[in-house]
Amino acid sequence: MTFKALCVDMQGENLIHAIKDITIDDLSDGDVIIKVKYSSINYKDMLAFKKNGGVIRKYPMIPGIDLCGEIIESKNPSYNIGQKVLATSFGIGVSHTGGYAQYARLQSSWITPLPNGLSLKDSMIVGTAGFTAALSIQSLQQAGMNKSNQPTIAVTGATGGVGTMAIALLKAKGYDNIIAITSKDNQSPMLKSLGASGIVSPKDIIKDDNKPLQSQCFDYVIDCVGGALAASLLTQISYGGAMSVCGNASGIALNTNILPFILRGIQLVGIDSVAYPNEKRLRIWYEISNAMAFIRKIPITEVTLDTLVDRLDSIKNSTNIGRNIVSINNQ
Repeated sequence: MTFKALCVDMQGENLIHAIKDITIDDLSDGDVIIKVKYSSINYKDMLAFKKNGGVIRKYPMIPGIDLCGEIIESKNPSYNIGQKVLATSFGIGVSHTGGYAQYARLQSSWITPLPNGLSLKDSMIVGTAGFTAALSIQSLQQAGMNKSNQPTIAVTGATGGVGTMAIALLKAKGYDNIIAITSKDNQSPMLKSLGASGIVSPKDIIKDDNKPLQSQCFDYVIDCVGGALAASLLTQISYGGAMSVCGNASGIALNTNILPFILRGIQLVGIDSVAYPNEKRLRIWYEISNAMAFIRKIPITEVTLDTLVDRLDSIKNSTNIGRNIVSINNQ
């Protein structure tokens, strides 16, 4: 059996990509074979098509860190032929052939049964972005965030995949004071439809005076971009608050000081969705499935393997809005 896959490879000093006809033997090892129905496009996937993007560990590679579909072959008795499953992160699309192909072969320890109430398409509308947003919210709740207090919560990169997901999930959980931080003023109606109560520009957050502490404006922050914006927000979190960090689109540097931590007792929590234990994932996905009425309000762009690469520039140039999903075996 031959099938289509979007492959990236190094040709001399150049990174190239092409849709190729391959076989199951061209896929990385695994005990489950999945007929892929949908994948998605995340910031990390964009980096996979970029030379020195820091994502792909070996070439050639099939990118796509998310995928869902139906099992067509299983060596694990816990998974049956025809069963609908999803998979995000681990080594998928990085060191293990990923979701941008009509079939995928994975380790069964990486896959999650599709929860009731969630369609395959829904699962990729959510994807790594939504899973990361859910983990971010979970971490802040563990740090003390509670809807009974209706805290003020800032979300950076608010129009992107993780940002829109975070706003929708917060609203679904009953939080009302959600401040979307974005430079895209024209997206205010969309963000408010998701649940944002206010819109703030990054230039109003980043201060020029470099004071180690600023006025206390936010109780909690979900930061999706890093860089100067994250550093500035740390100085503006209220006493006993916390900030989760999950992205680096604005850079990996974090120029901060110790005063927010020792004078205001705030917490800085790192979010990793790649190696999050699989035995804990299903509970997160069930929580997400209960919020789909809110998540479905997020703008969605649907592409195919043929048109996928055309969407990468919008992510690279920070002009992307919402989520991008890839329809693969749905004709």
